[in-house]
Amino acid sequence: MLQNKILLYTFIVFSMTVNQATSQTDSTKMTFSGSLGLTNNGFSIIPTFSLNSPAAMIFLSWRKEKFSIDPDIRITPDGRKGGLLLWFRYHAINKKKFQFRAGFHPAMNLQIRKITENGVASEITQMRRFLAWELAPNIKLNKYFSTGLYYLQGNGLQKDGPRTSHFINLYTSLNGLPLGQKIKVSITPAVYYLKLDGYEGKYFTAAATFKHTDIPFSVQSAINQTLDSNIPGNKEFLWNVSLNYHFLKNYRKIQ
Repeated sequence: MLQNKILLYTFIVFSMTVNQATSQTDSTKMTFSGSLGLTNNGFSIIPTFSLNSPAAMIFLSWRKEKFSIDPDIRITPDGRKGGLLLWFRYHAINKKKFQFRAGFHPAMNLQIRKITENGVASEITQMRRFLAWELAPNIKLNKYFSTGLYYLQGNGLQKDGPRTSHFINLYTSLNGLPLGQKIKVSITPAVYYLKLDGYEGKYFTAAATFKHTDIPFSVQSAINQTLDSNIPGNKEFLWNVSLNYHFLKNYRKIQ
């Protein structure tokens, strides 16, 4: 199936990159991290775009010094809808109080499309291709509170479907707030502006994550509320809840 080929291709490219990096003879620390999750409604990076279906989510990250490769996969149980993003990121500044990164990605998106052939209507899974880039400055005021701006510009590579998008997200983050002795909660409210092929929308979104300090699982819930929008197919309110498993491995190649 097409989606299986896409997943296989991503993991092959990712594995080759990691193997090449780890073969270098230096003492630079490398980090491999990620999460595996299940949700009742898969959200995109831009919450306006949701799968409107349960989904599996795979987020991986390999990082060495200032560079990282970050596959981002979301796919429905039947494999007919989803997306795959392969991020290449440069973490230019990583100070205690200020961080800044830039990145770009090729992406493949699977959507159900209705077609009519010889008078017979049917549904097919269509793959659409995109290229996008991002800028992400972040200010950390203390160990719990940070704020930042996220800009994403995307370009569709086919004539049907979205062609040009601009996404500007202004967020604050309350991270790792203690809720008792073992439970920590992180809350990230944000407002964002989306321009899509001449249409515009303004939105409020927020996510809350609960994590036990002794186990590698977290529970997250997110909402997306339309403030004002003329984007076709826009939904006034979206929400989801997710269960995620997290992992982190550090490696150091000694010369």
